[in-house]
Amino acid sequence: MTNNNHGSIVLASASPRRTELMTLAGLQFTVVPADICEDVLPGETPADHVMRLSREKADAVAATTDGRFFIGADTVVVLDDAILGKPADNADAFRMLSSLSDRNHEVVTGFTVFDKISCIHVSRSVTTEVTFKALEEREINAYIASGCPMDKAGAYAIQGGAVHFVRSINGSYTNVIGLPMTELYEVLQAMQALG
Repeated sequence: MTNNNHGSIVLASASPRRTELMTLAGLQFTVVPADICEDVLPGETPADHVMRLSREKADAVAATTDGRFFIGADTVVVLDDAILGKPADNADAFRMLSSLSDRNHEVVTGFTVFDKISCIHVSRSVTTEVTFKALEEREINAYIASGCPMDKAGAYAIQGGAVHFVRSINGSYTNVIGLPMTELYEVLQAMQALG
């Protein structure tokens, strides 16, 4: 993949986890974070929500940045059909993690690849089922004290200090981190973004 404007890939995300995943996949890209409102719209399903935000992020960066293929992504944790976003504070993080304790939940990531030359958008959502073990209050408090939950959907990061919370995963592991790499790679291949 060349880095010229006719074939370049731009990741419209400030997430270091998404950057790491794309780097591990051997992709050449630049990072230009998007700044958009991430509120949930009335009646919006989790999959619709993350796909809409991923498209808005890709479009926002494409409007101001040179490049060809723009990737936007958004991830939420879903428990009992309710979206758990990033916690507002420590109490909110404790509430979220306590609610996930000893239960199944879903991690839903939406991503969009926008080809600026053809003006084609391809959006997908990927859902992974995650099961937490029963969490003790001291475990939750220690994790919150680390500061890790504060910028994570559902107040946890599977690749970080919460790795021992997860009993099982059904589906894409990289999706739980924040970017379903197999599905993204397939879309990039189909759009001929990969050399």
